[in-house]
Parts: sequence; structure tokens; C-alpha cells
Amino acid sequence: MRATRSRIITIATILLVIAGLAAGLTAVLRAGRDTGTDGAAHPGGKGAQQVDLAREVADYTSRFGPGHGYRPPGRADREAVADAVGLLIDGRRKQAERLLSQRDFTVRTVVDRVSGRRFTEVADRTDDAVAPRGWGRVYMDLEHRPRWSVQVPHPVFDEGTEQLGVRVLRGSPGGVLVIAGAHRKAGIGNSADVAHRRDTVFHAICAELIRRGMPGIQLHGFAFSSAPQYDVVASTGAGSTGRADGRRLADALGRSGFHVCRAWVRACPLEGKENMQGRAADAAHVPFLHVEFANEVRIDGPTAERAAAVISGLTRRWYSGV
Repeated sequence: MRATRSRIITIATILLVIAGLAAGLTAVLRAGRDTGTDGAAHPGGKGAQQVDLAREVADYTSRFGPGHGYRPPGRADREAVADAVGLLIDGRRKQAERLLSQRDFTVRTVVDRVSGRRFTEVADRTDDAVAPRGWGRVYMDLEHRPRWSVQVPHPVFDEGTEQLGVRVLRGSPGGVLVIAGAHRKAGIGNSADVAHRRDTVFHAICAELIRRGMPGIQLHGFAFSSAPQYDVVASTGAGSTGRADGRRLADALGRSGFHVCRAWVRACPLEGKENMQGRAADAAHVPFLHVEFANEVRIDGPTAERAAAVISGLTRRWYSGV
């Protein structure tokens, strides 16, 4: 009996050890699904904050105004933030967090209630300060490899472009939304006009995305008097690498009922040839689209949704590499 009891205890001990090993392996595998290449956890479901991304961006930009809220960054600041965005794309979250923390930026995971998708948010800690720096914000798809960008250089000034950017980000996988951190006229001279300067955090981030070969679409807005016969002005900026994509987008917008001025066909106002991100993309032979939208397209909810849906047809192509 004593020998039998001993064998039973031994077998029970072995089974407990096996069960413990299995539980440990399950935990490792589960953790592995939410880690980057450096093993950094991506808090996705349980720890992530539930937000309405459109409301989050609206709250962020509601403080923007001319004459305040911008301080030009130094070169080291620009490069560090851009490098950290690159690390996030590569899944090296802990390294990115360390680098961003040194520049007073934060990283968190949010779950958008509308789309149900997870995004990484990169935000400036000074956004809520009495004197914000205005260096911008980034939202990056956490569930798919980032392959394209939508850029909003003039939030609030080009009313509604920030919300159009959110709609585009939601519309297809693999996107990075880059939003300037201040009103176009917030700084001294044109220092906060990020579309026409290279010495901004916004440009440094876009340049990092361009370096990685990621095509981008930049959203702008125009007043009725600038192009009264058009709803949209589509351009490839300074280059022509994105012309095939521009044609696809313009044709799709036309089929959706928008009147489009195609800058590669005729002279259009607001072609964006002086746009710095467009020039950087042209130098790297990366597709870039500079698209201006009339006020009613940006402000009217259903119309903006229709325009974003058309753009998302293009960004899905960019994600799939077609």
C-alpha cells in the first residue's frame, strides 16, 4: 500500500508540473501576440483606453488658435521624435517610449469605439500646458503593418481637415495619421506653417515615413472664392511619382459626384508645388498627393464621409501594395 501510495503521489506531482509548464507556455504565447520585436508589450485589449478617435482629435485641436501655442523645435528634438516613430513602425515600442519620454512625448494604446481598432497614439506632454509647444500628434494602426500616411498640416485653419484625416485613417488598414500641433498662424512669421517648412516635427515625421517608402496623401482646404467651380483640387505637388494614384483618386472622386481640378491636366489654383513634404517625396520617388477640398466637402458630415470613402479606396491599394 505504501509503494502504491508513493507511485500515486509521484504521478500527481508529474501531472502538476506538466500543467504548470503548459500554463506558462500559454502565457508566453499570449504575451507574444502583443509584443514588438524588442519584446515590448503592446497593451491592446485589457489595458487600452476606449476612445472615440474623432472626439479625441476634436478635443486636441479645439485649443488651437493664431498667435499662440507654438515653439520651434531644435534639430535634436525633430530627429528624436521622427526616429521614435520609426521604432514604433518596427514594433520596437519600449525603445520608442524611452526616446519619446526624453523629449516629453507620451505613447499609449487606444481602442477607437467607432472602428473597433487599436491605434498607437504619440502625443506631446505639453499639449495641456499653459504654453504648449505645438509639435503635433500621431495615430498609427496597431493591428496592421503601417504602409501609408494621411497628413493634416493645417488643422483648424483648414477647417475640418483633421476630422477628414480621422475618417481616412479609419477607412482602411495600415495607416499613419500625422497632425500638426498648432494653428498655421500660431508662431512667429510662418514658423508654424508646417507644409512650407522643413524645420518642424511634422516634417521630420513625414520625412521618416517617406524614407521608408510610404506613400502619403496630404489634406488641405480652400475657400469658395479660390476655385468656385471645383469641389476638389488634386495634385502631386512638386513631383509626378504619384500621378497614376492621382488619376485614380480624381476619377473616383468624379464618379462620386465631385468636380475635380486635375493639376496634371490643366493649371489649377493651390497646386502645392511649394509643399515641403511633397518635395521630399519627389526627391525619394515616393507617391505623394496634395489634395484641396472645398469648405462644404470638409464640413458637411455625409459629404465628408463620401470623400473619405473614395480616398480609402486608394489607401487600401497602398496597403495591399497594388
